[in-house]
Order: sequence, then C-alpha cells, then structure tokens
Amino acid sequence: MKTEQLDELSFEEAMLRLENIVAKLESGDVPLETAIDLFQEGMKLSRLCGGKLEQVESKIELLMVSENGFQKKPFVAANEDKGE
Repeated sequence: MKTEQLDELSFEEAMLRLENIVAKLESGDVPLETAIDLFQEGMKLSRLCGGKLEQVESKIELLMVSENGFQKKPFVAANEDKGE
C-alpha cells in the first residue's frame, strides 16, 4: 500500500490492516520478499497509528484544560508501566 493511501486510513482501518499483516507474518507462509514488504508496511502503519493516538491525546488534554479548567497532567494509560 502506498504512503498516500496509508495516510487516508482511519485509525481503525490502519489497526485492522496492521493486525492482518502481523497474522500473515506469524503464519510463516509468506515468501521472504513479500515478508519484507509486509514488514515495511507494518512499520509505516505502526507509526501512523502512534501519531493518530498522540493527536487524540493532545486534543483530550486541551479539552480537559479549556472546558473544565483542569491542570494539564501527563496522560498515563491504566495498563502502562509506571517504571516501578
């Protein structure tokens, strides 16, 4: 899939495509050249999803500050390691 096409995907579409790529690669039934192409596409999709999540996180933080007057605090996911 071309980079321009990847940029047009929604987060959900990108995640679904990434899950399909991972399943294909894990199956081991993919020729080496195809596996390399799939891996490259998967890395692009991973960066795309990460960027979209960062954008949403920033928007949520801004909404919390502007709408409710809360102080901006770093977002920590419930399952994220806290370095302990």
